Amino acid sequence: MTRASLTIPTEPIGSIPRPAELLAAMADRAAGRIGDDELAAAQDQAVRDTVRRLEEIGSPVVTDGEQAKPSFATYPLAGADGLAPDGAVIPFADGHQRQLPRLTAGPLRYAVHADRYLRAALRHATVPVKQAVIAPSALSLLYPQDGIDGYPREAFLDDLTAEAEADIRGCLEAGAHVVQLDFTEARLSLKLDPSGGLLEQFIALNNRVLERFSAAEQARIGVHTCPGGDQDSTHSLDVDYAALLPALMQLKAGAFYVQLAGEPDPDKVLGVLADHLPGNARVFVGVTDPIDPRVETPEQVRDRILAAARHLPVDRLGTCDDCGFSPFADDTSTSRDTAFAKIRARVEGTALAAGELGY
Repeated sequence: MTRASLTIPTEPIGSIPRPAELLAAMADRAAGRIGDDELAAAQDQAVRDTVRRLEEIGSPVVTDGEQAKPSFATYPLAGADGLAPDGAVIPFADGHQRQLPRLTAGPLRYAVHADRYLRAALRHATVPVKQAVIAPSALSLLYPQDGIDGYPREAFLDDLTAEAEADIRGCLEAGAHVVQLDFTEARLSLKLDPSGGLLEQFIALNNRVLERFSAAEQARIGVHTCPGGDQDSTHSLDVDYAALLPALMQLKAGAFYVQLAGEPDPDKVLGVLADHLPGNARVFVGVTDPIDPRVETPEQVRDRILAAARHLPVDRLGTCDDCGFSPFADDTSTSRDTAFAKIRARVEGTALAAGELGY
């Protein structure tokens, strides 16, 4: 590839704050005031508007904004049986918590697969669409520590591996530009288990799924890592990236989406990334911080990319937002307009950096 033909790709991570009309429809559905059809219509309108606004900004790749997902983490479980509400707790720095469900019976089966959301977005998009899916490592936390009678953990992991493969493969076959595994629990695992044993288990499980795909398919699969981003707080920003990234880069994926804008020492992180960059992978560095209410300027974004280019080969570099915006429906800490303003700054700043680098 010639220098003149190179560009710096830029992609969103996934979620976009939901419009007020959709939030109202979700509340009405929960209260029984409207039915499923009315909610589905509101979700489709939100997806249509999300895709339209991303395209108007000039985003070369779009997502559905996860408008119809209950959350980025729990969508496969919507309507599933055999779950109790008292599962693993994820504490955030500001004191609030999120709690996963607990599996009470097997076998594990996804009630919803992500290609449903992808197909909805493809109906409205005129540019490539990426699809985020939850990493199997996150859903491995559903299994209780004291086990389930008649359903051993290894049987659960077999089922989870098969379901996660089907989730990814369905999106690839439906025409996803790329499928992104959300692996936010990676950094959190080092807080829960500083020895790295839990992270090692997570990496092994995710690779168990990724190894089921060909090299060409793996090139269309990416992995996103961040310290969480919910209600303007994080769950593991205090964990040193240097302990995570060498292990993370062992995943058999073609792209890595790495939160960076919110890091206190981005140059240190970039040095670690440069030292452990896999053979053919591309690293998308975060250049906008979704939990910072200040909207970055294109020039700030440009400068962050130029800093990254001092460490990473430009032909292996991309840009993204640090995390998704408002990944849970009840997170209204960031407005929809702010999210799109930040995304516009990312798109325009990436173009500025490409120009300065001669691409």
